[in-house]
Amino acid sequence: MPNIDNFRKYKNIHMIGIGGVSMSGIATILKNWGFNITGSDSSDSENVKTLQEKGFSVTIGHNLENVAKSDVVVYSAAIKQDDPEMLEAKRLNIPTVERADFLGDLTRCYHDTICISGTHGKTTTTSMVSLCFLEGLKDPTIQVGAYLKQLNGNYKVGNSDYFIIEACEYVESFLKFSPKAEIILNIDNDHLDYFKTFDNIKNAFIKYVKRLPDDGVLVLNADDPNCLDLASHTNVKPITYAIQNRNADFYAVNITFDSDGFPEFDVYHKDRFFERIKLSVPGTHNILNALSCIALCHQYGIEKSAIKSALLKFTGAHRRFELKGKMDKNISVYDDYAHHPTEILSIAKSLTHKRYHHSWAIFQPHTYSRTKNLLEDFANALLNFDFVIVLDIYAAREKNTYGISSQDLVDYLISIGKDAKYIPDFNDCVSYLKEHVEENDLVMTLGAGTVTNIGSLLVQK
Repeated sequence: MPNIDNFRKYKNIHMIGIGGVSMSGIATILKNWGFNITGSDSSDSENVKTLQEKGFSVTIGHNLENVAKSDVVVYSAAIKQDDPEMLEAKRLNIPTVERADFLGDLTRCYHDTICISGTHGKTTTTSMVSLCFLEGLKDPTIQVGAYLKQLNGNYKVGNSDYFIIEACEYVESFLKFSPKAEIILNIDNDHLDYFKTFDNIKNAFIKYVKRLPDDGVLVLNADDPNCLDLASHTNVKPITYAIQNRNADFYAVNITFDSDGFPEFDVYHKDRFFERIKLSVPGTHNILNALSCIALCHQYGIEKSAIKSALLKFTGAHRRFELKGKMDKNISVYDDYAHHPTEILSIAKSLTHKRYHHSWAIFQPHTYSRTKNLLEDFANALLNFDFVIVLDIYAAREKNTYGISSQDLVDYLISIGKDAKYIPDFNDCVSYLKEHVEENDLVMTLGAGTVTNIGSLLVQK
């Protein structure tokens, strides 16, 4: 059972931005432990509705009375210091704690916190690990970065000492956690608005592996040299996995794909046959994600049969190569959160094993800084689709001080010979697609912002 002694000083906890993916999960864990939780959010959402249905007091807007009754105020990173509830907490000398710091304290309540990190694939791999632990009857507490249908949400409160979480490198928030086990999937050039250089990203991961205890578990991607380098910065002997590197502890061979692009492969452990695994998600990148999950779960004593069954049942997390539905003439519409060139390239490679006529990429760039820094990489990744439509850049946390626009990406794509269109209006984009897609085409909406809404518009009858 988790040790919550450090939290007993708080009876009433108020959460600003409670509807967030991580915040809603934290709120549910705390309520399960008997704390009185109130919260506020700037807008209504599915998460907010779910919390209200579970009996949480959630205000849309501000509630200074709930702040005044609280012993601590937890706030998400998006909340500014001049937020009215933050100002009220300061006026009343009520302590305020940022979400990542608070989640870090939560990880220390559990004897065995399992953190899944890396630049790409965290949500999918966290989902895979979670399902394997559930299938292995380990009763974990889980917090994952997207809706997972087997959880009917993005979190689960268990009664064991296992806490499985997605650990994000952005603003080095994963350095707040105290992991017993880490999976590190890859290290890539991302979040340069914060890190500035690749060396800074690598150094963050070096600090992260140093947080493991000497008896901890470290699972590394042996196909990624930057991951393998981390082994020299910890006393923990890593467990490695790979497709290319046959020196890895776990590797995949005899890979085949069905007509949906779903892989099947033999796993070898220390050069001995381990198990034949079939996935219900497409792409070679998901073989690597599954291998990392297998390596970790084997270390935790989960039976092969449970791992095999759980991985077959996993059909993807929300917005990860998610089938939104079909248009007329057997046109398939998929949606993916991919917002980095490496992720888009993985999607494109996944399509090579699927059967379709033409492929369409509807791409919404995410943040000006990423678009500016990786413009040519985005274009080269999008070259793998037959037709490309680019929407306006989704600003997220930024203002456009970078002098960049979606038209720049389209102009570059055209200059290297790709049929690309800039269509900023969603309704215009939907109309254009409906006029131009052909029988058996495949449409893929890509990006971490509002582009996900286009799929629903396309498949509406």
